Amino acid sequence: MTLVIDLQYFSPSIFYFQLRKSSHCIFDQYEHFQKMSFRNRCTLSGGNRPIVLSIPIYGGRNQRAAMKDVRIRNSESWQARHWKTIMSCYNKSPWFGHYAGELESLYSRKFEFLKDWNLECFKWIADKLSIETSWSLSNSYQENYNDSQFLDWRNKLKPSTINQIFPPVPRYPQVFEDRFGFIPHLSVLDFLFCTKGEM
Repeated sequence: MTLVIDLQYFSPSIFYFQLRKSSHCIFDQYEHFQKMSFRNRCTLSGGNRPIVLSIPIYGGRNQRAAMKDVRIRNSESWQARHWKTIMSCYNKSPWFGHYAGELESLYSRKFEFLKDWNLECFKWIADKLSIETSWSLSNSYQENYNDSQFLDWRNKLKPSTINQIFPPVPRYPQVFEDRFGFIPHLSVLDFLFCTKGEM
């Protein structure tokens, strides 16, 4: 089955669990940017509460451009802030040190378009999780994928509804589980740093 989805910033790990079961993945680069989505945000487990990292974009929350045209506002030092937050959240996790050097290098690279950044994040994670599912970018916008061979997750995997629509991934030890219990649907970074990506 082919999975169709929007390009997201270190998606929740459930996406990667589904990706492993899919024959192919199409990232829709022609769909419109949606505010309050995982396209430019991801959720980490912090010492006091879950922390949302958000990438600043030109046009802000009212951006209505196609995803392929959404530009990152690099005048704000968001990459340095995000990397500092990731280190603060996960420096005591079992596998953070194993990946820190490579991930820091990724956060030191500048990208003009959100699509390109998200794609690099996806490729980095897919490599670490040893996911071999093929993928491609859409060539145009297609409103419906009615064929039973497609699983359309566009605008479904989002912060406001993920806990209602999607079951939690298999439980794994989290850094602050003793304080908050298990928190489902965090960024795949949480899963990687806590488990070494063993699915």
